[in-house]
Amino acid sequence: MRLLAATAVCAALVLPRPAAAQTAPAIPPSVTTPDKVETRIGTLDFKDGAPSKATLDKVYDGLDFAHAQRAFADTLQGVSLHAIHKGLQSVGVKDNEAIIFSELMDAKSLWLTTNADTIYAVGALDLTKGPMVLETAPGFLGAVQDYWFRWIIDVGLPGPDRGEGGKYLIVPPGYTGPLPNGGFSVARSRTNVALWFARSFLADHKDPKPVADTIRKFTKVYPYEAGGLGTPIAEFLEGKAPLGRIVQPTPLVFHEASGKVMNTLPPNDFSYFERLNEIVQQEPATSLDPELMGPIAAIGIVKGKPFAPDERMKTILTEAVAQANAISRSLFMHPRDPSWFYYPGSAWMNPLFVSGYEFETPIPMITPEGAKPFPATGYRQLDARRWYFYGVTGITPAMAMRVTGIGSQYLFATLDADKQYFDGGKTYKVTLPKDIPEANFWSLTLYDNQTRSMLDTPQRFPRAGNQSYPSPATEPNADGSTTIHLGPTQPAGIARGNWIQTMPGKGWFAILRLYSPREPFFTKEWRPGEIEMVL
Repeated sequence: MRLLAATAVCAALVLPRPAAAQTAPAIPPSVTTPDKVETRIGTLDFKDGAPSKATLDKVYDGLDFAHAQRAFADTLQGVSLHAIHKGLQSVGVKDNEAIIFSELMDAKSLWLTTNADTIYAVGALDLTKGPMVLETAPGFLGAVQDYWFRWIIDVGLPGPDRGEGGKYLIVPPGYTGPLPNGGFSVARSRTNVALWFARSFLADHKDPKPVADTIRKFTKVYPYEAGGLGTPIAEFLEGKAPLGRIVQPTPLVFHEASGKVMNTLPPNDFSYFERLNEIVQQEPATSLDPELMGPIAAIGIVKGKPFAPDERMKTILTEAVAQANAISRSLFMHPRDPSWFYYPGSAWMNPLFVSGYEFETPIPMITPEGAKPFPATGYRQLDARRWYFYGVTGITPAMAMRVTGIGSQYLFATLDADKQYFDGGKTYKVTLPKDIPEANFWSLTLYDNQTRSMLDTPQRFPRAGNQSYPSPATEPNADGSTTIHLGPTQPAGIARGNWIQTMPGKGWFAILRLYSPREPFFTKEWRPGEIEMVL
């Protein structure tokens, strides 16, 4: 009995005691939503985490507004190219035809930061029926872009033909047919329509006619004949390709554009989204990456569906595009990123040197050992992309490289030496030191702040440079430097070639161009003076 009692006592001693009541941990404030949240879109109410009806209205309006902002910022380049296409059509240019400015472009047409120095040729390629061939003239400097303004291939001096003239085969999305083994530089487009742009330099810096004649003679656009040029007979015998003809292309239809007025600028009102919808309906659903197409679809622009926003949505889109345009214009006119400015303390800038043509990785350095690429950053420089396409037409590696003697380089100035905007009623001057680093020619051109197109004045061609056409060449100073005056009237004692006219009440900005730049530009041993007010 004593043993049993002792055992019972021991068992009682080892039995677990009832657990004490556990207290739930406090919910961290960082994971909760307060009853009231103060935001940019107003006070938002969340009773015990549930949004009120008024809050839902504000939040969903804000969400639609945010999607519209992204849709603008991510597609500005595509709507810009679409505007060029519509501009061509407005003067009677069909797809697979072209325009040529055989007497140069003047300030009457609205084109983003084009020049009055070179002969432009521009055309659209319709790829809906299959690959198209673009034959280029000798001396071209240009590129082919898809309809979202993505670079496809360089042509001419920076391209495979290296300025000797060549045959380019542009292949449409989804094409699986045979392609030639040789004879063409082959490039694929992700869109059904592509645009090609080319410039050619004047003969002896003064006569456009021989160059325009060469462009008309050698430039051709025609459908590719599968199994023809570039396909060996052996491929036909092996069943890999049809036996096509060697097609003799018909002459390209050129429309003279010098002196014509056309608008190639993207809109910055509600019609922006209508233009965007036209692109989405025209192009394959997969022509833009899904992440970029997401905000577009979120505001009601979807391939194969009508774009019909209700009054609420139309009001939001109208406000969104106004703000998006204001942001883009602010970035363009007064950038805040110091890395965009080419020299310390200077107003001369170009973000392509730090972003590259894809707005991701800086331009490779060129050393005696060859090109030295920078490592990929892994992110898109969105402000640089937005800055660029708000004010510039065309994108290509040739505009973003440090190779001497090829392509062209640009410096922009939207501010004067005191970091103030330019006043069209004031007079300014800028001095370029001697030995301007170019192997072809240089120019300084003025642009209208509003349109980002050439400044329209009685002078017609708002430029100065060492070409003697379309305005007299500049006259250097005694020390070899060159001074250009910029103002509403020609200063006394200043040669006509050293003066660019401005207009009172009209703001402007400047671009300095160096065609075939030399090494002192890239090493920054040569530096242009700032544009300073003198009167």
